[in-house]
Amino acid sequence: MTSAATQQTFLLPDLGEGLTEAEVVQWLVAEGDLVAADQPVAEVETAKSVVEVPSPYSGRVLTLHAAEGETVEVGKPLITIVAESAGAAEPEPEQAGSGNVLIGYGTSAPGEPGRRRPRGAQPAPAAAAPDNRPVKVISPIVRRLAQEAGLDLRAIRPTGTGGVVTRSDVQTALESARPAPVPAPAAAPAAAPGERRIPLNGFRKAASAVLSRSRAEIPEATVWVDVDATALWDLREAARTATDPGPGLLAYLARFVVAGLKAYPVLNSQLDVERDEIVVPDVVNLGIAVQGEHGLVVPAVLGADSMTTAGLDAAIRDLTARARVGKATAEELAAGTFTLNNYGSLGVDGSAAIINHPQVAMIGFGRIIDRPWVVDGQIVARKITQMSFVFDHRVCDGGTAAGFMRSVADAIENPASAIVRL
Repeated sequence: MTSAATQQTFLLPDLGEGLTEAEVVQWLVAEGDLVAADQPVAEVETAKSVVEVPSPYSGRVLTLHAAEGETVEVGKPLITIVAESAGAAEPEPEQAGSGNVLIGYGTSAPGEPGRRRPRGAQPAPAAAAPDNRPVKVISPIVRRLAQEAGLDLRAIRPTGTGGVVTRSDVQTALESARPAPVPAPAAAPAAAPGERRIPLNGFRKAASAVLSRSRAEIPEATVWVDVDATALWDLREAARTATDPGPGLLAYLARFVVAGLKAYPVLNSQLDVERDEIVVPDVVNLGIAVQGEHGLVVPAVLGADSMTTAGLDAAIRDLTARARVGKATAEELAAGTFTLNNYGSLGVDGSAAIINHPQVAMIGFGRIIDRPWVVDGQIVARKITQMSFVFDHRVCDGGTAAGFMRSVADAIENPASAIVRL
C-alpha cells in the first residue's frame, strides 16, 4: 500500500507575467510511468506561449490532476508522484534541478548548489517562523517580491497547499488586508439551436485585453504610402547563390525600420501617463507579428539595433519558427518596443492596424505585386508595396510620422546606398 508520506504533489507553478492559469495541451507522461527530476511531464498553454513543465520530483506517476484541454489555476495540483523506494533522494522544489529554468520554480538561485534530502526527512528551514514552523516558498518570484517589499517571510501567514507562502500571501501582507473574494463565474449560456460556442483560449484572451486597451486609451492615427520595391527585390535576388539564399526581404525591411527608429527614437517608446513622460529605451527590440498555431503573437528580436542584415535574417527566421509553435520565450513576448507587421504574407495589400499596447507605433507592409508605375515619364511594370504606419498621436505629430515613413521608403527604393550609410 502506498504511504502518504511517499507522495509528492506538484502544484502548477507561477509561470510569470502575472498569469494565473494555464491549459494542459498534452501530457508527456501517463499514470504509472517512471519520471526523473527535471523531466518534462506536460505542455501547458498560457496567454503568452506553450511551455514544457518539468517535474521537480522523481518517482512513479500516481495521478494526473487535469485532463488535456483542461485549465489549471496556479497553485492547484498538477501531478502527484510517488517515490519508488524509501532510500530514494527527492529534490526540494526550489533547490534541486539540472538547470532547466521555468519562471517561478525549479532550479537553484545563481551561485547556490542544489540540495537533496532523503524521502521522509524534513527539509531544513531557510528561516524559522515565529511558531517554529519551516518557511516554505516554492516560487522564486514570491521570494523576490517579499525581498523587494522589505517583508520578512517568517512573519507572513501561508495559505498555499502544505503551508506554502504564495504571491497572494505576500501581497496581502503588503496591503495589510485580504483582497475581496472573487465571485464565482456565471454559468455559461446554453447554445441556441444551430449555433456552437467556442471559448476564448489563453492567447485570444490576452490579445483581446491588449487590443481593447489600445483602442480605449490610444488616440491613434494611420498614414500610408505606396513604395517602389523593385530595386530592393533586385538586390535580394542578386544576393542569392546556389548554396546561400541570402537575407530575405523581411530582414532588409527590418534593417531599414531600425535605422528609421534611430533617426526618430520617440517612435520606439512608451508613454507613462501617470507621470506625463515619454520613456525612450536605449535599445530597439523589434516585435515581429507572427500568426502561429495558437493565434497572433508579437515576439521581439532583442537588440535588433545592433544587428546586420544577415544577423536580422537569422534572428527573424529563428524567432518566427519558434513563435509559430508557441515556443517564443516570455522575455521575447514581453520586451517589444516597436512592431513590424508583414501582413503581405497573408495576401493582403493594406491594413489599419491596432497598436500593440504599450508600444506607441507599428509599421506594416502589404504584398509586393507588379503594378503600372510611371518612371521617367514612361509607364512600366514595377514591384510595388503599400506601407502603412499607425502611431500614438500623443507622442508625436504627423510631421514626425511622415519623416520616419519617408526614411524607410527612401531606403527601400534605394537600398544599396541606404545599406552603405547604415
